Amino acid sequence: MFFNKKKEVKKTFNRELEKTKESFFSRLRNLFLRKSKLDRDFIDHIEDILLSSDIGTKTTVKIIRNLEKRVQKEKYKNTQEIYKFLKEEIESLFIEIKNERLERKIKNEKKPYVIMMVGVNGVGKTTTVGKLAFLLKKKGFNVIIGAADTFRAAAINQLEIWADIANVPLIKQHMHADPASVAYDTLQSAKSKNIDVVLVDTAGRLQNRMRLMEELSKMSRVMKKIIPESPHETMLVLDSSTGQNAFEQVKKFTYFVKVSSLILTKLEGTAKGGVVIGIMDQFKIPIKYLGIGEKIQDLKEFDGKTFIDSFFSYPQEIYD
Repeated sequence: MFFNKKKEVKKTFNRELEKTKESFFSRLRNLFLRKSKLDRDFIDHIEDILLSSDIGTKTTVKIIRNLEKRVQKEKYKNTQEIYKFLKEEIESLFIEIKNERLERKIKNEKKPYVIMMVGVNGVGKTTTVGKLAFLLKKKGFNVIIGAADTFRAAAINQLEIWADIANVPLIKQHMHADPASVAYDTLQSAKSKNIDVVLVDTAGRLQNRMRLMEELSKMSRVMKKIIPESPHETMLVLDSSTGQNAFEQVKKFTYFVKVSSLILTKLEGTAKGGVVIGIMDQFKIPIKYLGIGEKIQDLKEFDGKTFIDSFFSYPQEIYD
């Protein structure tokens, strides 16, 4: 059963990373087939390929510096050895970050376990709340959703639809209601009904960082009146297709809220999947899930090793 699940996850990553791999490996393959000599020009080309995959400048520089040190130390004689090194180097970035499974964290904490969902408008945050509610209920948890993004009528309506599909209760108020009040009502309801998990949707406006910071801080203070440890988890939802813009969003949110984990959406439609590697390296924040489609079941647990294996599933001719 375990191996079947791992196999299915690998298939999912292979499918959803197809556009990124096409971009990354078409250039990498051409480089390896064109050049057999390991020289400065070869390393410069690798650097260009990493940058074009949206891995990010800092992470790319780190990889290239480590590559140069290793070449000098181990005296590589051919280009094929470099491919293996690239995979090993990127794998090491994921090994550094502890990524405890959400279900285990929920079981180890006193109920209810409160998750605050944050992210800018348009990244798929509200949709992800519905998907996560469905996934957790499927795993046997009782879930409740709080519609605390009261600045958009669409967000409340959207959550109602997802809550119905997932068959979980939704706490809501009218548009422009105080988000902290919605969070308060949601936690009160969760506590009285012995709910396992609370998902609180929040507004995604970044036009005024100070106002958003104050709003999220107020929600956190109000929730602590009901459950002192809450929120147990603050999940930041990012759109993979935005590439380097995703880095900026992590910077802005981590500036005023303690982000404990990430969810990346829209990975299946982008050639910028390398952004996963850069974000993991620069911010040391674990990625919990990937959103890979429009259906309610299209939220998959993230596994770093499986992701890297899929990212580096190489064309055979590189080693031929």
